[in-house]
Amino acid sequence: MTTLRGTQDNIRHTIMVKYITKIEQLEQLSEREQAELKNVAERFAFHSNDYYLSLINWDDPNDPIRRIIIPDIRELDEWGRLDPSDEKTYTIIPGLEHKYNSTVLLLVSNVCEGICRYCFRKRVFIKSHRECLQDLPTALHYIRQHTEITNVLLTGGDPLALKSSKLENIIRQIRQIDHVQIIRIGTKMPAFNPYRIVDDPALLELVHKYSTEKKKIYFMTHFVHPRELTDVAIKAVGLLQRCGAVIANQTPLIKGVNDDPEVLAELFAKLSFIGAVPYYVFQCRPALGNRAYTVPIEQGYEIAEQANGYVSGLAKRARFVMSHSSGKIEVVGKTEDTVYFKYHRAACDEDRGRFMAFKCNPNAYWFDDYDEVIQDYPANLPYRSYGPE
Repeated sequence: MTTLRGTQDNIRHTIMVKYITKIEQLEQLSEREQAELKNVAERFAFHSNDYYLSLINWDDPNDPIRRIIIPDIRELDEWGRLDPSDEKTYTIIPGLEHKYNSTVLLLVSNVCEGICRYCFRKRVFIKSHRECLQDLPTALHYIRQHTEITNVLLTGGDPLALKSSKLENIIRQIRQIDHVQIIRIGTKMPAFNPYRIVDDPALLELVHKYSTEKKKIYFMTHFVHPRELTDVAIKAVGLLQRCGAVIANQTPLIKGVNDDPEVLAELFAKLSFIGAVPYYVFQCRPALGNRAYTVPIEQGYEIAEQANGYVSGLAKRARFVMSHSSGKIEVVGKTEDTVYFKYHRAACDEDRGRFMAFKCNPNAYWFDDYDEVIQDYPANLPYRSYGPE
């Protein structure tokens, strides 16, 4: 297979990425900044590498890449909570969540190549021993017993922070479960450290082996700004695609990063050019410390709609949603006085397809901030499962 032979050549030119885990290592910051941000990092972990930090324009204090990875003193503001989507409610055993009928989530890693400052799962880096999957055999037994499960999402942390041999062990055993059709890998590695992919033939081999014609592996990438799409990042995406993977991108809307319609449109367009489908635009979850990164819902909707107006149909496929405790709630429309929501994915059957209209609230940051209902339309959709029962 020429793809992998070409990658073997790349391994002789491996880029050694240096990890940065202490604020004091950031020589670009003044001593005063280091002292201030050290207090933030003591509460919410800081982690990056020299590749990703090289994307920052340090002369610009509002640089978007800097906003993504460098702590902000406003993270210490008391706002939000550690589990904003109530993942604990849907946890079967530590590291296994079953919220939606056909999908199971496995938290297989408590490590990320870099820690986004707006992370909604920052509790993983605070109490990792309680969150990460420790009992893979029990998790696999649960999946075998629930034949309605067709999708398994590997997340964390970042699954690509695992050694390829360990990741292969997980994927191999999941592939032995007949009713599981799709394996998804949620990762920001192509943005944070694309060399992890470019320089690892073993990773590409396992993708080629287990992403088959009838059962694909999806990589749910996490590009949030056009400048993350460097030449080597695009190469990493291309290698995964050539090995049979499908790429879909999930983008949270982050204040100071991509809350500009032109920036978001550029991101959508560039993703479509490389075949990385824009999949979701997420409302930034109200996690503890996230106030400085969050845009009001209605403003976010308008930004996403304007961005879509600049791009072709292939680039405007992302839905603007909230990962609420009750399901993925899509913002589907807005007038001067009314904002409209629909359950794109519901945890409970009675909410599937439910359509709701609320009086506008320009200060709403989460679905729970809406309380003046104009109309609630139950969907009354019959239950149907596409897969073995």
